[in-house]
Amino acid sequence: GMNVDRIKLFPFMPDVHELRSDLADYYFEVQRFDSDVAAALKLLEEIGEADNTIVVITGDHGFPFPRGKSNLYDSGARVPLAVRWPDKIKSHQVLNGFVSLTDLAPTFLAAAGAKIPAAMTGTNLLPALTTPRGDDALRPYVLTGKERHVPSQEAPDYGGYPMRAIRTPDFLYIRNYTPARWPNGTPNYRQATIPGVWYGDTDNGPSKTYLIDHQDDDAIHRRAYELSFGKRPAEELYDLRTDPDQLVNVAANPAYAAPLKELSSRLTADLVATRDPREDPSHAFDFDRVPYTGNGPRHPSTTQK
Repeated sequence: GMNVDRIKLFPFMPDVHELRSDLADYYFEVQRFDSDVAAALKLLEEIGEADNTIVVITGDHGFPFPRGKSNLYDSGARVPLAVRWPDKIKSHQVLNGFVSLTDLAPTFLAAAGAKIPAAMTGTNLLPALTTPRGDDALRPYVLTGKERHVPSQEAPDYGGYPMRAIRTPDFLYIRNYTPARWPNGTPNYRQATIPGVWYGDTDNGPSKTYLIDHQDDDAIHRRAYELSFGKRPAEELYDLRTDPDQLVNVAANPAYAAPLKELSSRLTADLVATRDPREDPSHAFDFDRVPYTGNGPRHPSTTQK
């Protein structure tokens, strides 16, 4: 029921019917979810509990497409967040500060009048949602990270693709700890840790298959492939004021030496303060040594048992 020609693609995607159609299927799923939420809200109204029920809608990662899920770009890390509590929260507010999903647990405890454990690193969102403080009560920036999604690197390495990032209003800085590895899994499914795992950190689907099959068609397709699956440098920096879609890495540009240094230092300081094993040697932990027994997206020619 959707007009595929009206689908707006992400700028890192070639403008082709196959990708438009794939995205339309995803939007259909979103619409189905919306209708399910509407039915739940209607039920709350019918039983008289709508005003005193907190409803939170969010997600755990970006869309399950190339350069989305399992990446630290906005297309992979940014998620919707809508909160409804008619008794306490004014409707139609739009806040522009930063939120981490770790903030939800202390928010729910605060709403219930329970004590927030000191070990919780999240921030109670109620002052931002229920008082005039608004954005001033939210984070000025947010950290994101990834270790291993599936065992998708070339044998015999179990390793993932560890990354950490800091996102401010103006910049996204990403630190890639193992730039020699494939960021979304090895193309060589015959050498993957689990045989057949193929670009394992990207879900299988028409968009993934199209970008891989057409990577050598022309410069546009090659760039789309590289942005989604190609190897990356140790540092990435994106100026969101001029490049909101995060397509041009300016980390090596001398004009950005100051923000690169400042964001790198801030990221390191926060990671050390929270004893992140990637930066705090006193809390060392080798993520790659832990056995991984799960599977990952397989090459279409693989028979998956």
